[in-house]
This record gives sequence, structure tokens and C-alpha cells, in this order.
Amino acid sequence: MRLRPYQSKAIDQTFIAWQSEPSVLGVAATGLGKTIVLASILAKHPGRTMVVAHREELIFQAADKIKKVTGLEPDIEMAEIRAAEFGLHGKARVVISTIQTQIAGRNGGRMTRFDPNEFSLLVIDEAHHAVASTYRRVIEHYRTNPALQVLGVTATPDRADEEALGKVFDAVAWEYDIRFGITDGWLVPIQQRMVHVDGLDLSQVRTTAGDLNGADLARVMEYETTLHEIAAPTIELVGGRKTLVFAASLAHAERLCEILNRHRADSARWVHGGTPKPERRQLLRDYAKRKFQYLVNVGVATEGFDDPSIEVVVMARPTKSRALYTQMVGRGTRPLPGIVDLEGLWDVAEHRRQAIADSAKPAVEIIDFVGNCGRHRLITTADILGGHYDDVVVDKAREKLQKDGNGDAMKALAWAESEIAAERERARQAEAARRAKLVAKATFRTETVDPFNLLGLTPWRERAWEKGKQPTAKMLALLERQGIKTQGITFTQAKQLIAEIMNRWEGNRCSFKQAKILASRGQPTNVTRERAKELIDGIAAKEGWKTRPKQTAAPLAAATNEYPY
Repeated sequence: MRLRPYQSKAIDQTFIAWQSEPSVLGVAATGLGKTIVLASILAKHPGRTMVVAHREELIFQAADKIKKVTGLEPDIEMAEIRAAEFGLHGKARVVISTIQTQIAGRNGGRMTRFDPNEFSLLVIDEAHHAVASTYRRVIEHYRTNPALQVLGVTATPDRADEEALGKVFDAVAWEYDIRFGITDGWLVPIQQRMVHVDGLDLSQVRTTAGDLNGADLARVMEYETTLHEIAAPTIELVGGRKTLVFAASLAHAERLCEILNRHRADSARWVHGGTPKPERRQLLRDYAKRKFQYLVNVGVATEGFDDPSIEVVVMARPTKSRALYTQMVGRGTRPLPGIVDLEGLWDVAEHRRQAIADSAKPAVEIIDFVGNCGRHRLITTADILGGHYDDVVVDKAREKLQKDGNGDAMKALAWAESEIAAERERARQAEAARRAKLVAKATFRTETVDPFNLLGLTPWRERAWEKGKQPTAKMLALLERQGIKTQGITFTQAKQLIAEIMNRWEGNRCSFKQAKILASRGQPTNVTRERAKELIDGIAAKEGWKTRPKQTAAPLAAATNEYPY
């Protein structure tokens, strides 16, 4: 199986991270193939691997993907199925098990069937669950082997969980979130639509474990008026597109499905965790074949549900959880099969984006219903696309989306970022004007340049797991070679600047050193390297100084497979 560039990089960075840290985390948005990454990693990793997940569907999906990628036949340890730890046929190199099975039983649980010293790698799938005590027990059991390495993979590390994840995993080896997936043309763009519902009042709903209380939310969403105010605009806005609906309760899903079918006969069916498995599998197969348009679900179509043909996701289940909202949105962000992996599109993001735009699914639309939220801060697409943005940028983008009623969340975030940057610049100029009125006793010139201002960057939000972390020697060396002063720089700042350096090189834009010279002479800084050299040569000739030879090698040679973080 041919790996995408970011997947190959993730594999390399995992092994590099393990050189200094035994337990690392990898983050990749839904639809970007994190199971392929972990399968490729365990294929290269010597010794046995234990993979732990938390749902039956994920177990069989992982086993199937691992077999396809590696050729290995995993053993499964789950419920009545037992891995062949004893017997004539030997032990499988890969064992996949549910977390419930690992801790089930007395005297330490079924995990005690497995000798930690026989495993060299422990993989935690959907690792945002790893903060739970059950997972910590399992991790502690296998880490009694001091040589064990641990890899957690997740698509949804919520901000509230970051600090806790930082205590379970020693480092983040790689991160490729939904925003990068869309920008690089591997996922479809997201269109946000906000529908105001007069009868929707969440102000009295309590908060439990960080999200809206399930019973309170169900009562509100099951009101007859609210049901019709959600169903009617859904029918009108969706048209003939294939739609996935998230409901708040069984009664809510059943009633909503009933009303949708009144509008359009036999267009909707509903499913929940208690639906018998054979019936559920048949229903999902029928939905994949477009035998009906609306699938209304309660907690089923989140993790482990893949259907790239979904065109609209209806959030009839508001939430305060970024992780849950991300899972729900992720059901619709996959492009149609064969669109972005065609020959000739592999290395050019612009061509992949165009291929998606020209396809039968150019975007996914997310429909949220807005009412009286009271004290609650409900999640929108701006929150999940704004992982690196400061909260003030995300809040401004959310306000714009709600005011406009519909729009592109990424464009709203870019607008909010530029607006806040402009506000800060106006404040800076006002402060400079105020200081200019003061009598200066000395004239001096400073060589200190803020690289973020120069490159037009808004600093990323510092993730909780990166707080206090220092940049590596490779990171510092790379920045210094680019002419960036590194004293006092944080790990997050260094990572962002390096990403911008790489993006500028790949996009044939001028380097930081070139930008610094151009900015000091009032010249534009977002020009090609060739144009920057022409401008700088002209400045040098005019001012009588020499320029250095043109840089011909990338800032970080890809052939070395060395990455700075």
C-alpha cells in the first residue's frame, strides 16, 4: 500500500521520538488514515504488539487494515474470542483487544494472560480515552516491561484533555489535524450553516462531565415544536443530498425519523447502540447503497463509521465537547473514493483540491441549530478547525458564522485572525505615536525582529502537553541558520516557525532572511525567492554592499529523513 507523504513522515517521526521518549502520541484527523500509519509502524517494529481499542467495530476494522497493510494475521482477544497464547500454533505477532476485555475478570483482569515482557510495543487506538483509569491500569500493566514502547493515536484530542494526555504520553510525535488535511487537499472543505430555532432553549440544561446533561438535553430536543423546527429546514436545505443526522436520545431519533418520513416517504431510518447487530449491519449497508437518504443515529456513527458518500451532517444533538463534535463532523470530511489518490495528484495539494472541487462531493455541509444557549458555549466548526488558533480568534470566527448564517469556517477563521491582527497593529501604532511625543534622550537602532510579525503569523495556541517543553537542538539550529533569534523561544513557537519555513520553501516564497531585508526597506515580503533576490540585488547595488550566493538546497534536506520535532 502506497503511503501518502504525511503518513510516511508520521512513521519516521514516531521512531525518532522513541529515541528519547518511550511513550508518544500521534494525532491525525478522521479520514487521514491513522490506522494505516499505526499498521505500518508495527510492521517495522521488532517483536510483538498489543493493540487496545474500546469498541468491537474498531477491533475488526483494525485487524482487517493491519492484515492488508502488513500481511500479518492478528489474533483477537475479545469477549468469547481468545488469542492463542498457548498451544501448538504459536503466538501471533499482533494481538488486538478491547479495553473492556483487558480489565474483565478477577485477579487483575484478562490482561494478566499476557506477559508484558513478550511485547515490545503497546498501541492505544482512539487514545483520547487513555486518560481514563481503565486505560491507565492496562498501560501500567504492560509498562512493567521497562523496554516497552507505547504509541497512542487519536483524531480528537480535546483541549480539556491535553494536560491529562501529557501525563500519559511523554511527547507528541506527529500532528496532522483536520485543517491541514483540508488545506493539503486530502479532505473536503467544510461549509457551516446555522439555523435559528425559536423553540430551542438550552439555558436550563445542566452540564455533566463537561457536556450537556443527556437527560436534560433529550427533554428539550424531544419537544414537538423543536422537532418540526429541525426537520422542516433540514428537508428544505438538504435537497437530495445524502445526510447523516445525530440525535440526542432514542425517542428523539425515532420521532425525528418519523417526521422526516412524513415529509418524504421512506427517506429516513434510525439506529442506536441497542439495535441488533445483524439489523444494524444491514441498515448501514442499505445506507451505503443510498437505499434511503437520512440516517438518524444515537451514538453509533461516531468512531469507526466510514462512509465517504455522506454530503451533509445535521447536528440535531448540540454539544460542548470538541472531541465529540469533531467525531461527528469527521463522518463527512472524506472525499469520494479515488478522487485524491489518482496518479499525478499525489504531490500537488492544489491539484487535489481542484479534483475535490470538480467531484460529485465538492464539500460537506454541517448544519447546526441555534437557539437560546444561556451560559453554554456550544461547539461549531470554527472550534475544531481552530485548534492552533487563540480562543479570541475562534470566538470571533464563531460570531461571524452565526451572524452570517452560513459560510466557510476556515475563511471565517482567516478573517478573524486578520481582523485581530489589524486591531493589534492599530493599538501598536497608537502606542508608538504616544511614545513619540516623549522626549528621547538617545537615538538607537535595534536588530531584534519579531519573526511572527515579519512573516504575518498569529502565534499558535500553546497546547497543554507542550507547556514548558523546550525546543530541540535541531529545531534551534535550523531557526538560527534561517536568521531567527531563538533566545526565550518556546517549543510551540519553534514548531510553528519551522512549519512556515518549510511552507515558504515548498511554495517558492522568500526566506526569513530575505523577508527581513525586504521589510527593512519597505518592500513586500510575500514574493518568490527569485523576485526577492532581484529586489535585494537592486538594494545591494544601490547601497553598495554584497549579497550572498542564492540558496539552492531546502532548509532541511528531505533525503536525510531527519525532522526537527
